[in-house]
Amino acid sequence: MTVRLGLSTRLGLARLLFITDCRSGDLSELADAALAGGADMVQLRDPSASEETQLDAISTLRAVAHRDQGLVSNYGDVGLAAKANADVLQLSALGPDAASAHAALHRWALVGRSCHSAEQVDAAIAEDGVDFFTVSPVFNTAGVGGAGLTLVSHAARVAPPGDPASKPWFAVGGVNAENLDRVLAAGARRIGVTRAIVARKNPQAAAAELKERLRQAWNADPAMEKVTLNAFTTPKPAPRPPRS
Repeated sequence: MTVRLGLSTRLGLARLLFITDCRSGDLSELADAALAGGADMVQLRDPSASEETQLDAISTLRAVAHRDQGLVSNYGDVGLAAKANADVLQLSALGPDAASAHAALHRWALVGRSCHSAEQVDAAIAEDGVDFFTVSPVFNTAGVGGAGLTLVSHAARVAPPGDPASKPWFAVGGVNAENLDRVLAAGARRIGVTRAIVARKNPQAAAAELKERLRQAWNADPAMEKVTLNAFTTPKPAPRPPRS
């Protein structure tokens, strides 16, 4: 019998986030490749798509992710996440408060927050109901520049990835195999990517390469052992009251 890990445990162990739009025709194939290669969570970000199209895409992602116990995340729209009975919702930096989002979702759902400045990172850490956050953009669309690495370093200082009490966070935006070492050196231990998987001829191999390098970074960091153990052993909080 396959043991199904809880949502918070899977988030605690997650290292690789794959971000995609609804695409046309190959969403299932691409998501399957990313998850088979080691992606731990797939997030749908496509605010320009119709609600119906997004709901269909979420259903597709869930069907694929179920086989690998992967998490499926919605982005931004609380109402759509509620209709989809989402397990994970990431709010924008200027989105509603996390408590309001939780009130619209099922009692076990997880809520994240996008952060684009040190002040937003600090606020996400302090905000009740924020279960994880992302820092972005690390690089610009060409994959060059370094201003975002300062934000990564700040997140690593105030929410050390190796501290089990810290909220999980992902470095997102232009991260790829070529610049990953710089992101890891800045303190990140989890990343979110799109083109680093989509733009490769073999998406599964691309995901596997990124996941292996993240695994090596975790193993080389003695503090990360505590994070892994904590994901399995720390008593989980009581479920939040169901929405009315």
